[in-house]
Amino acid sequence: MFSLQELLGQEGGDQALNQISQSVGADQSVVNSAIQLALPMLTSALSQNASQPAGAESLSNALQTTHDGSILDNIGSLVANAQQADGGGILGHILGQKQTAAAEQISQNTGLNSGQVAQIMLTLAPIVMGYLGKQQRAQGLDAGGLSSMLGAQQQQIQQSGNPMMNMVTSFLDADHDGSAVDDLASMAMNYFTKK
Repeated sequence: MFSLQELLGQEGGDQALNQISQSVGADQSVVNSAIQLALPMLTSALSQNASQPAGAESLSNALQTTHDGSILDNIGSLVANAQQADGGGILGHILGQKQTAAAEQISQNTGLNSGQVAQIMLTLAPIVMGYLGKQQRAQGLDAGGLSSMLGAQQQQIQQSGNPMMNMVTSFLDADHDGSAVDDLASMAMNYFTKK
């Protein structure tokens, strides 16, 4: 998963990219570059979390109860209210204490400030979970199937030949402690209160 178009289809992906770009006040091509780094980062982190049976079970339960994919039916509302869609909570579970470092890494590679990147990541997190929820339902995946699907995505990311993906992989290969520190939400809020 490298683009919103892959997750949402061409039209939905273009619409979401346009709305996210407007919400952070940045050029679409730059925002798209950030998204193409953030999506593999989120997917890789989810894959690592789901590689353990307890992590896979926890993800599967979250998809069945909270993230069934219906959030993707109204992308405009999601972009406008990423915080209400629990973007911060999702990122806390996915990235733990690495949230801030992830935003700073993407910021350095795109030229966006860390507040803009934080807002992008807060928006992408529920989109990724919604996508996985839809896939789980469509394919009838249990926790093991979900883990396998994410593992295949992870392999695709590693084999993409894109040098930026090495950055994503090396960034995530340390152990996660599961801490849900909500640094990204405060970074995003600081960015918007300064505008």
